[in-house]
Amino acid sequence: WAKGPDDIIDNEELKLVIMKNENVQLMNDIMKKKGQTSRIYRNTIFFLYPLDNERPLFIQSIKKKLAFKAIDEDKGIKLTEEQKKQINRELKNLDEDLQISIRKLYRKISIPGKDGLKPDDIGIPTYGESKSLDDEVYDTLRTNNEILEKIAPLTLKAKYLSRRDFAHTELIYQSSLKTPGEARPVSRSVFENGIIEGVENGLFGLGEVKDETCKCEFFKKHITPSFQENEVIIISEISEKQLEKEATPPSTTEGEKSPPIGQGVPWFKETGSGEEEASVGTPPTDIKGRSVVKLRFKVPKGKVSNIMGIMNLLQSKFENLQIEIVATDGSISDQDYEDKIMEAFRQLGIDTE
Repeated sequence: WAKGPDDIIDNEELKLVIMKNENVQLMNDIMKKKGQTSRIYRNTIFFLYPLDNERPLFIQSIKKKLAFKAIDEDKGIKLTEEQKKQINRELKNLDEDLQISIRKLYRKISIPGKDGLKPDDIGIPTYGESKSLDDEVYDTLRTNNEILEKIAPLTLKAKYLSRRDFAHTELIYQSSLKTPGEARPVSRSVFENGIIEGVENGLFGLGEVKDETCKCEFFKKHITPSFQENEVIIISEISEKQLEKEATPPSTTEGEKSPPIGQGVPWFKETGSGEEEASVGTPPTDIKGRSVVKLRFKVPKGKVSNIMGIMNLLQSKFENLQIEIVATDGSISDQDYEDKIMEAFRQLGIDTE
C-alpha cells in the first residue's frame, strides 16, 4: 500500500492512495497518468478520502490535544501532582479519541470500475477494535470481492473459456491489473493456485499455443504454470482428446501383431554391407539419458520468469524437484522477509529447510 500520490510506483502491487478530500479529477488523473506517462496498471489503485461532516470533530480533537500538550510542556506553569496526573490522563484519552476521529474521518473509498471510479464506505469503527486503518480498508475490499485472495477454477473456466478454446495465462493475469473493474488478485499466486487446481481436477488443461494452434501438455495432474508468453489454459474437451490420442498406440495392419508388453519395437542399425537389419529389444546403448539433473547458475536481472519453463519441464520429468535460492549483494528487512517471503511459502504449503 502506498501512502500518497508521490509514493506511487507503477508496479504490480495494490496501492492505497490517501487523499486530503474527494477530488475526483485528481483521482482520475492519478489513475490514468504516472507523471507525464500513461499508467499501465490502472486496476490496482484505491483512493481513501475523508468524510466532510466528520472533519469538525477531528479538528476539535487535534486542538484539544495540542492545548493539553502545551500545558504539560510549559515549565512556567506550576501544577500540583493531582493536576499533572489529570493532564496525563487527558492526553492518554485524547490519543485514543484522536485515533477514533481519524478512523471516522477517513472512511470513504473510491474503487476503479468499468464505468469509472465507484465510491464505497468502510463504515463506523467498532468500539474496542484495534485494527489499523490499512487493515480495515483491506478487509472491506476483500469482503466486497474487490480484491481476491483466492479464485475458484470454475470461475476461471466460466470467465475465460466459455467463448474460446484457450486463453493465455499471462494475459489473464495482466488484464486483472490493467483493466478497471476486473477481478484483482492480491498476488499472481491467486491465479496460479486456481490454475493448478483446475488442471488437477480436469476442468481445463495447460499447454502452449503456436500459430493459433494449441497443444495440451498437462491434464488431470499437478503442474505449476509459468505464465510464459505462449502458455495457455485449454478447454477440457480439447485437452482430453489430445492426450487420449497421444496415449493410443498406433494401429497395426491386418496380419501384424503388436510387440508384446515388455518388449520394444524394432530398432534399425546398419550392417557392414550397407544394409539395415532389425533387432527387437531395447534401444541401442549409445542413446544416453540422465537420472539426476543438478544445475547451479546465476539468474540475470529480470529473467526469473523466463526460467519457469525449465522448472516446469524438469517437474514433468522428475518426481522430486528441489530449488536452492542464494541471494547476495543486497538486503531485505526482517519484516519483508517474514511477511513477503516466508508467508508466501506458507501459503503455498512449502516447507523450507
